[in-house]
Amino acid sequence: MSELVVLGFDDADKADAVLNKLAQLEKEYLVDLEDSVIAVRDASGKVRLKQSVNLTAAAAASGGLSGAIWGTVVGLLFLNPLAGMVLGGAFGAGSGALAGSMTDYGIDDDLIKSLAETIPVNSSALFLLIRKVQPEKVLEEFKGEHARILRTSLSPEQEERLRAVLASAPAA
Repeated sequence: MSELVVLGFDDADKADAVLNKLAQLEKEYLVDLEDSVIAVRDASGKVRLKQSVNLTAAAAASGGLSGAIWGTVVGLLFLNPLAGMVLGGAFGAGSGALAGSMTDYGIDDDLIKSLAETIPVNSSALFLLIRKVQPEKVLEEFKGEHARILRTSLSPEQEERLRAVLASAPAA
């Protein structure tokens, strides 16, 4: 079962830096992220969200490829495979983009929007949906990050351990 962790930072760029560090740890197989979203509130108070998975683009690419293949097959029946591939690809990309924009994956969008509205101006929040983690090794990397825990699905003991690590001095 995946765990939700939402961290708030006083700096608008800090969530990006932490996510980049997590991406490196993911390459080392120390953490497995199912989804991540960064929320940044700028100086004017506007909230911008950066999704890690762009479902519209991914579905459009997938739909375009499958549409081109099926269009070519149908085009062969009418002795014009090139036109079938072009029309099938266009139709597949359009329908894939529509399906991708209507799909919700990972962290609930309503939760993201409601919590993002609570962060202060010129700050950021990092939403993480974590499949698996090697807690000892990952927590060591985040000592002293001075993040606020906004919400988690962790047990009270795990949450307190995370809170202590984030508040502790960085390793020398």
